[in-house]
Amino acid sequence: MVAYKNISYEKKDQIGYLTLNRPDSGNSVNRAMADELELCCQHISQDDEVRVMVLTGIGDVFCTGGDIQNTSVSGVATGAIASLKMPVVAAINGDALGTGLELALACDMRLAATSANFGLTEVSNGYIPSGGGTQRLPRIVGRGKALEMVLTAAIIDAEEAYRIGLVNKVVPSDELTQTVQELATKIAAKGPISERYAKEAIGAGMDLTLGQGLGLEADLSFILQSTKDRAEGIAAFLEKRTPNFKGE
Repeated sequence: MVAYKNISYEKKDQIGYLTLNRPDSGNSVNRAMADELELCCQHISQDDEVRVMVLTGIGDVFCTGGDIQNTSVSGVATGAIASLKMPVVAAINGDALGTGLELALACDMRLAATSANFGLTEVSNGYIPSGGGTQRLPRIVGRGKALEMVLTAAIIDAEEAYRIGLVNKVVPSDELTQTVQELATKIAAKGPISERYAKEAIGAGMDLTLGQGLGLEADLSFILQSTKDRAEGIAAFLEKRTPNFKGE
């Protein structure tokens, strides 16, 4: 196992836990962290035992930004998270600003502590979000709200983030770990192949016409018919028992 300096990673009960670990710098992303995230995500992608990933930050912040002198690191870091095929849940334990928000946007679901604040503040320093923020944010909250946040460099609180659909749920800080754990466990118990395909269908379908998206959905559904997990799902339903999916 690779020894990381700027992140930490552990796997437990088919759930992977990836933690940003630069507490003295607000867990901000520098080149070293971006490279480690890329390497770690490559390792995770090759591990069929991992059915769901959780991304969080150490301490009381999620991630407060990235290296403004080397903005390309944001794209590397967010690209690594976005490349993961399994569902990814962001446990936003504190402020998610700049690259930090972009990392959260690269996840599939976002659960936030009430103390968290969110913002893409790059225009205040004369540049623009470079880790997918201008593309993923409007796809989640809509064009108008995304433009307002980016162009004013606004920082919003967790309740506002929930109101506009930026996060799925807001809970007290001391309940975040348990809430995320419950969600991740629920996801991990389902069919891993079908969940990967469902994620692909929804993600890719956002950039397709309805007809194309329906075609992709049909293709993926057809492929699933030949898997052992699909047969197990049918058998479990008929036998009125909990299915034992093996990712095959």
